[in-house]
Formats: sequence, C-alpha cells, structure tokens
Amino acid sequence: MSRSTTDGTAADDPAGGPARTRSRRNFAGSRPVMADVAHLAGVSKQTVSRVLNDNPAVRPETREAVLEAMRTLGYRPSRSARSLASGRTRMLGVISFDAARYGPASTLTAINTAAQEAGYLVSSIALDTADRDTVVQAVDRLSAEGADGIIAIAPQRPVATALARARPDTPLVMLDNGLGDGTPVVSSDFTAGARLATEHLLGLGHPTVRHIAGPTGWTSADRRAASWRATLTSAGARVHEPLVGDWSADSGYALGRRLADDPDVTAVFVSNDQMALGLLRALHEAGRRVPDEVSVVGYDDIPEAAHLLPPLTTIRTDFSLIGTMALRLLLWQLDGSESAGGAVVEGPVVPVELIVRDSTGVVG
Repeated sequence: MSRSTTDGTAADDPAGGPARTRSRRNFAGSRPVMADVAHLAGVSKQTVSRVLNDNPAVRPETREAVLEAMRTLGYRPSRSARSLASGRTRMLGVISFDAARYGPASTLTAINTAAQEAGYLVSSIALDTADRDTVVQAVDRLSAEGADGIIAIAPQRPVATALARARPDTPLVMLDNGLGDGTPVVSSDFTAGARLATEHLLGLGHPTVRHIAGPTGWTSADRRAASWRATLTSAGARVHEPLVGDWSADSGYALGRRLADDPDVTAVFVSNDQMALGLLRALHEAGRRVPDEVSVVGYDDIPEAAHLLPPLTTIRTDFSLIGTMALRLLLWQLDGSESAGGAVVEGPVVPVELIVRDSTGVVG
C-alpha cells in the first residue's frame, strides 16, 4: 500500500493495513491533541487539519482513518486550531436591539441554531440605544473578537445610519434596514401584512379600521402604518390618525381605553400582539364585546395568541426563516459566492400570512 504524504492527498500504512489497526499510544490521563490524532491515523498533522476543514484533496480512506482516530481518542478540535488552518475563527457576531421582544428573540434563536448546524459559534451583543457611538463600540468589539461576519438586527433607522458610518471590514447582513451600498438585507413583508389585516377587517363590513402603531422610527411600525393608511385610502374609507404605542401590552391597554370609549370604533388593527393583548383587556373592562362589537387584528402571531380570550386574529411572521436566511446570506459572503452580491440586496423579503381566529367578525 502507498504511504501518506504531507500534502494529505495520499494515505499509507507501513504496517500493511488500515491506520486505525496500528499499535496505539496510551493517551489515558491527558486530553488528546491534533498530534495524537495524526500519530494514531498514521498521517501528518497537516492532513488532520485538512480533514477538519473539509479539504476535497484528502482521499476518502484517509479522511475516514482520521475521523476514526478522532472518535477513538475522543478528540474535539478547538476553535483556535481551525482558525490557524482556515484563516477563520468560526465565530459570527450578532448585534440586536430590544432583544427581549418575541420577534428579535425568535430571530436570534434561529440564527444561533443555523450557525451551530454550520459549525459556527455566535457572539451576541444586545443594545438598548441606537446612537452612533454605541453601535460603533459593538462593531469594534465583535471585530476585536475576530468575528468572521456580522448580522445586524436593525429595526430602527438610526441603527442603519450608525452602521453605515461604522461599516466593518468583515462581511455584514442587515435585517429590516439596508445601507444602500450593496449590503445584503433580509426583511419581513411589513407592507403586505398591514394590507392583509386592513383588508380583512374592511371585508367583514367595518366602515373603517383604527390603528395602534408601534413607535415612530421603527421600520416595521412605520411601514405597517403607511400600508394601513394606503389601504384605507384606496378603499375610500375614513382615515383616523393612528395611536402610537411602544410595543408593550401596557401601552396597548392605555391606548385601548381611549378607543373603548369611542362608540364608533368597530375594528382595530394593532401593530403587534403584545399591544393587542392590552387592547383586549381595555375593551373587556369597558364592556365592549370582541368580536361582536369590536374586531381586533394583531401582528406577529406570538405563541400565546391562539390562547387569548378570544383567540387573536393576527399576521404571522416567520422569524425562524428570517434568521436562517440571514445566516445563509452571511455564509455565502464568507464563501465568496455570487449569491451574496447585488441580486439579493433588495431582499429577500419573507412573506407573511393572515391567521384568522375568533377576535374578528362581521359588523353586528
């Protein structure tokens, strides 16, 4: 049989059999290292490194011998060992805002899951403010940690502006807001979601639809409000000024008390489910029955939405898909794929779905 060469393209066993059947050192009592794997498999350390980094030049039988040696020794390659061989840290950075909310938290979970499946670790920084200095510090910290790439969950326009000024040298993917410089962007279809919600309520015979919006300056809130307004205008329905909340159930409750006191209110589209929850309580306390007197549509389809009283009609957003697509775009950039180029700069836009439950009904 041929002997293994240092370039890892051929495998040899001078004993005349598979490398894993050769005599082995006693590795008990110490953590195995790459040199131990190489010795047991009968190959060079460079070959072990190539196997760890999926180099296609390694012969299948050599690859299997190295993998078998790793299993026998219980060897787990360190991130630093892979970094030296590949020039990468196998670590990705994520910058997020308002990470406690359902949407950002679900997106971050999906990013972590997809990264783990791809063999990457994730370092996350959750920021409370969107000012330039805070964003720059986050980018600098992730760059100093050696992040191969960064995903920025940027729901507010100032975040995108700050990132544009602090553009890292590492690959970047944006969520919700783009930089206008060719950086790939992943976004939910906020416009379609608000249109579906408003058209659903108009289709039930409601003369108009009131709106509890998210905070001004948040891309999702602004686009939903703009689409709600445009849909009403197109239908020839009266447009009231939206009430602006802060995404919390408390704000939905406070604004809901104002709407509950207005007998002309028969339908409300709320920019997220948490605020819709507060609205439902306010309507209940005011004796306004849902949906007999007032129909309510939320947004996001949080897990609790189906268990509210009544179960909430809402717009479902696939946050898992958003996170997974963002991770894929980042990996495509790292791999030098053309898929991360201009063809995806304006998207992808993740579709949404209207989920009809018992909180909406025809005008009584």
